[in-house]
Amino acid sequence: MDSAKLAPRSSRRSRSGTAPSSPGPAPVGFAQAEAALVEHYPRLVRLAHVVLPASLGRARRVLAAHALTQRALPRPRELAGARVPGPRGAEAAGAGSGTGRGGAGVSARDAGYACVRARVLRETLRACGDGGPGKARVPSGLPRVWGLRLFPRAGGTEELALDQALSRLSGAGRAAYALVHLEGLDAEAARALLTEAGAADAGAALGEAAGVELPAGAHAAALLASPEFDACSLQARPTDLVRRRQGVRAFGAGAAVLLVCGAAFTGWSLTRSEEPAYVPSATEREALDPARLTTVAPDAWETATRRDFSVWPARGGLVSDRALLGRALRAWNHPGPRTHVSATPGTPLGGPAGPPRLLWAGHTAGADIVLFYDGLRLVRYAEAAGDGFGDPALDLVRADGIDEAGAAVVAVARTDGNVRYLTAPWVKSVAQRDLRVPQRASTPFTTERDGTVWPFQQPGRTPAPDGGCTTWNTVQVTGVDGHARLYSDLGDLLPAHLTTGSPTAPGEVDDLASRTAWAPSACSLVAGQGRGVRAVNSWSYASQPLPEGAGTARWACTRMDTWRGGGTLTLAEYRAPGHPLGAVAAQAADSASCGPRQPDVLAGAMWKAPSGTWYVLAAGSGGVASITARDGIRGASPTRLFALPAPKGSTATLSATLVSGGTLDGLG
Repeated sequence: MDSAKLAPRSSRRSRSGTAPSSPGPAPVGFAQAEAALVEHYPRLVRLAHVVLPASLGRARRVLAAHALTQRALPRPRELAGARVPGPRGAEAAGAGSGTGRGGAGVSARDAGYACVRARVLRETLRACGDGGPGKARVPSGLPRVWGLRLFPRAGGTEELALDQALSRLSGAGRAAYALVHLEGLDAEAARALLTEAGAADAGAALGEAAGVELPAGAHAAALLASPEFDACSLQARPTDLVRRRQGVRAFGAGAAVLLVCGAAFTGWSLTRSEEPAYVPSATEREALDPARLTTVAPDAWETATRRDFSVWPARGGLVSDRALLGRALRAWNHPGPRTHVSATPGTPLGGPAGPPRLLWAGHTAGADIVLFYDGLRLVRYAEAAGDGFGDPALDLVRADGIDEAGAAVVAVARTDGNVRYLTAPWVKSVAQRDLRVPQRASTPFTTERDGTVWPFQQPGRTPAPDGGCTTWNTVQVTGVDGHARLYSDLGDLLPAHLTTGSPTAPGEVDDLASRTAWAPSACSLVAGQGRGVRAVNSWSYASQPLPEGAGTARWACTRMDTWRGGGTLTLAEYRAPGHPLGAVAAQAADSASCGPRQPDVLAGAMWKAPSGTWYVLAAGSGGVASITARDGIRGASPTRLFALPAPKGSTATLSATLVSGGTLDGLG
C-alpha cells in the first residue's frame, strides 16, 4: 500500500516563494493515521461516546461511537490522488497533553493521532447535528449485535450527574468539554479543533462546557475516565428472549407456507398480509382521530379541585405529530401482529371508548413515545425512531381513582438500566435517593422543559452475595406545596409510592428517621415487581428481646397494595440485631393483616441462638394480647411476644387473641 506523504490541504506559498507566517497542517500518510487509530482506538471511541447524546440510549450510543471511530480512516478510493488532512498547529500542540485515559502515551509529534481525532470529532458532530440534546442522525449502517445488548458499566452518582449535565449541552458543547477535560487541550487549541471539525460557534461551545457544574469534590477528568464513559469495556445482556422466540416461530411458519404454496417472493414479512384489513366503526373512528384528543390548559392544575392525570397538560416535542398520534391510537385500539402488548394484572385491554386525554408525546432513548389517559388506564405507545429497528410496544396500567400522589410521576422510558421519568406539572424538584443508605444525601436532577428527568438508575441493579441488594435507588419528588414523597420503580409505568408507619395513618418517607426505618426492607421491594403495585407501606410493629441475652430483634411488616384492590402482598420481616437487612419470615397474598381494615399482624420464625439452641420466635403488633402455638410446637405466651426452644426445622401454627377480644391468625 502506498503510504507516501500527501499534500496538505492549504500549504500555499506566496509568489516570492516564502512560507506563510503561520504553519499549515502537517501532511499525514495513511499508514500513519491507521497506526494511530489502532493504537489509540479506546481513547477515540471514548471521545465519540462522550460527544454523542445520551438520548440515543446506552446500547445504541456505544455502537454509534464504534461506527464513527472506525469510519475515521479514509476509504480506499480516497487514497488515489486524495489528501489525508493533518492537524493544525494548535491541534497538534495539544495532541499529547491529554489527561484522559490513554493520554500518557501520545506524543506531541503524533500528527497521526491528531489527524484521526479531528476526523472522529468531525463525523461525531455531524451525527449530533451540532444542535443540542435532541435527535442524533447516526449512520444508518450501525454495527448490529443480534441477540445481545452492549453497554458500559454503570458509574456512581457523580458520573450520572455529569452524564445528565452533558445531555443538556449541544453536540459542540459536549465536544468542547471532552477536548478540555478528556484530551487536556487548552481553550485556544480546543477552539481551533472545534472550528476545523465544523462547529458553527466554537466560542459558544466552550462557554457551554465552562458552565457545567460538578458535585463537590468531583474532578471532570477522573469522571470522564471512569467506566461509565468507556465504550470498549462493556457489559452484555440478552435482548427480549420471548419476542425473539416468537419471531423465530413466525419466520418458520411463514417459510412453511411459502414452501407449500410454491409462491415466489422477493422478500418476506412477519405481517399477516392475508388478514382482512380492520375497519373501525364510526364511534371508533371518532375515538381514533388525533384531532379529537382531549387536552387542557397548561395551568389547569393550579385551580383544579382534584389533581390527577385529568389536569395534566399535553407536553413533549411531538404533540403535534398527527401521524405518530394516529399510529399510537390505532395500535391501542387494534394492535397489529408485531405490536408487543403488556398490561399489569387486572388492567382491561381494548381501545378507548372515546377520545382519550393526551399527556405526552416526545422522543427519547431512540424511540418516539406517546402517553394517553382514558380515566381508567394509563397507556404508553413506543416505536423505533428514524432508522431504528424493533417492533412497536403498547403498555397499559390501571390508574382509576388516582390522586395527587399517584399521578406525580410516570416511568416514560427504560433503557439499559436507566429510567426517564415524566413528572406532574405541580412537581417542583426531583432527586434520586439510595434507600439502602438513608444518611446519604440525595442527588438532585434537573427537569427538562418537556417535564422529563433522567437518567435514573433502576433499583436493585447490584445484587449482594447473600441474595439481597447493595443499593436500591428511589425517586424523591417535592411538590409546589413543599411536601416530599418517595417512589420506587417496580417495572410498571407508575412507580410505587412508599410510606411508613401504622397502616391506619401512614406517613411520608421524608426525613432521616423514616428513611432509616425503611432501609432494612428496601430489598424486599423486588417481590412487587410487575404486580401493578400502587403503594408500599413499611411498619416496624414490635421489638423482641432475644433469649440468652443475644440482643433485641425487630419485626416489621411491608404491605404492597395494587391499583386493582386485590392482589395485595404482605411480608413479615425479622430483623436480627447487627444485620442491616430484614429477612422475610412470612408472607401472604390478599391478607387483611397489616392493612387499614386489620392493622394488627402476627408472624413467627425459627432462630438459632449463639449457643446453638434453636427457638421458635413470634411477635404481634400492639393490638395482640396473647399468642398460642399448635401443630408441631405447642405453647402459649400471655403477651404479644413468644419464644420457645424447638428442634431445628420445627413448624407451628400461630394464632393470637386481640385486646379487642377478637382472634388473629399468623401470617403465612
